[in-house]
Amino acid sequence: MTSDIDVAGMWVTADGHIRQELRTDGRYDEARGGRRSAYTGRYTVTGNHLDYVDDTGFTATGDIRDGVLYHEHLVLYRESSAADDRGQARR
Repeated sequence: MTSDIDVAGMWVTADGHIRQELRTDGRYDEARGGRRSAYTGRYTVTGNHLDYVDDTGFTATGDIRDGVLYHEHLVLYRESSAADDRGQARR
């Protein structure tokens, strides 16, 4: 039996440009740069796989591997992890 993983929270690219909030109600809100709510919609989780449908009907997928969200061409980290990664890059 496979259980769905917990994905709720803020996910960000290492440079902080893209921020994707996955809410517990199955909705997401993605900001890009200074553009808040650039994409909004709903998502479902099956095991470690995510299926997205934005409010215009566009679909996308993602997978979480080793705590990293691979969403189409993006690589996103949980917000606290991304901040740690950025700090290490500056050292």
